[in-house]
Amino acid sequence: MLYFQECFQLVNRMFNSNDKLSPHFRLREFEKSQIADRFKIDNTVKDEEVYNNLILLCENVLEPIRVHYGIPFSPNSGYRCLDLNRRLGSSDKSQHTRGQACDIEIPTVSNYELGIWIRDNVECDTVLLEFYQEDVPSSGWVHVSYISKDNNRNRALKFDGNHYTTL
Repeated sequence: MLYFQECFQLVNRMFNSNDKLSPHFRLREFEKSQIADRFKIDNTVKDEEVYNNLILLCENVLEPIRVHYGIPFSPNSGYRCLDLNRRLGSSDKSQHTRGQACDIEIPTVSNYELGIWIRDNVECDTVLLEFYQEDVPSSGWVHVSYISKDNNRNRALKFDGNHYTTL
């Protein structure tokens, strides 16, 4: 019976949204979602693996970006529970659902420049410049993901809504 209670507590562990995942990022920044609020979806992290993945993403990807540019930013889209992810029309296999990905923009930095800097300077699984238009520097956003040092694919891509090309 004790084993069952311990397992139940681990499965239902609640994390504090004010938890610092790294020096510049808190859990709440990855849980926030206007869509979740609008549809009353609970987008709080409840899984320890997701929580740990977010820490890895922050430490290995977002902190180097924050330190390099010296400009505060929060993810546009971070963790997504399955309900939220489905509401957005995204795949159940999305790295967002595992806490391995986020979408970012940095004020005053073109998304192309940001994508190139990440590609050239940060160990990650994928950096993906999404819906960027060359004549509009603030267009689109940068999706970035991190799995682990041994499993990252180090992919750098652009996606225009129809086709993937190399960044």
